[in-house]
Amino acid sequence: MWEGNMNYRALSFVAGLLMLQAGYAEAASCGGHGDRSTLLVTTSWLADHLNDKNVVVLGVGKKEDYDKGHIPGSLFVEYMDTHVMKSEAGLTLELSPTDVIKDVFEKLGVSSDSRVILYPITDWISPTTRVLLTLDALGMGRQTALLDGGLPAWTSEGRKVSTEVRSVIRGKLEPCPQSDVITDLAYVSTNLHHAGVAIVDARDPQFYTGATVPRDRRAGHIPGASNITYSTVVDDKGKLKPTAVLEEMFKKAGVQKGDRVVSYCHIGQQATVIYFVARYLGYDARMFDGSWEDWSRHNELPAEVSK
Repeated sequence: MWEGNMNYRALSFVAGLLMLQAGYAEAASCGGHGDRSTLLVTTSWLADHLNDKNVVVLGVGKKEDYDKGHIPGSLFVEYMDTHVMKSEAGLTLELSPTDVIKDVFEKLGVSSDSRVILYPITDWISPTTRVLLTLDALGMGRQTALLDGGLPAWTSEGRKVSTEVRSVIRGKLEPCPQSDVITDLAYVSTNLHHAGVAIVDARDPQFYTGATVPRDRRAGHIPGASNITYSTVVDDKGKLKPTAVLEEMFKKAGVQKGDRVVSYCHIGQQATVIYFVARYLGYDARMFDGSWEDWSRHNELPAEVSK
């Protein structure tokens, strides 16, 4: 009887171990993040793959600009639908619940096997990287890319644009929410001056230093944070600067190899540009969604000003 119980327990242990391993295998195949080989595509690449069955091209910007002319076959993303504009906590531009994000992108024809290409309709990159981060949080990070230079680069090369809007067949997404995209106030406040965690302020220098005070907020920045202004990572044509240049920018900001980069800005839009570049350069990245809006309203938390 005792021997039978032992055999039963042994078999149960093995069965449990196999189930656990299967769960790990499933988790490993779900989600994940893009890297340098997937996060950025050129206009030439897109021109060659524009008619691929699984490619979904989405323009981000103003609807009137999309209507004037867009990449043929691309659809318009209503930016305001991709996030919560005012959360229950009173914060602006927060990540929407998974089911809401799923619905938004399914309506645009995005499925779990889609290759999603996002492009700025004008030269304003941060709304596009915010949408990219949203898809990353949904588990589509490895399948989502930014078109380098956006529509301005496309048109400057004499490529065709269209005013036609194609019909859409609703996609079917199986979300795989990623817990390593968004971070919060508690995490940031407990990791000030923490080795291995590089906090990066993506705002313009006058806000970082405290020379200019944002409306209804305090002056300065999160203590220990460095400053990489989001607009400085692209050139005058809106294209991402060379990898070596970007790596040097991060190095000068005190970011070391192996660091986790936590970016923030005013409300969580500009910071997504730094998040994108950090992922592109191979860093473990997070974005503090509450950003300075959240930090500043907690008077018990310190603020730092600098030259």
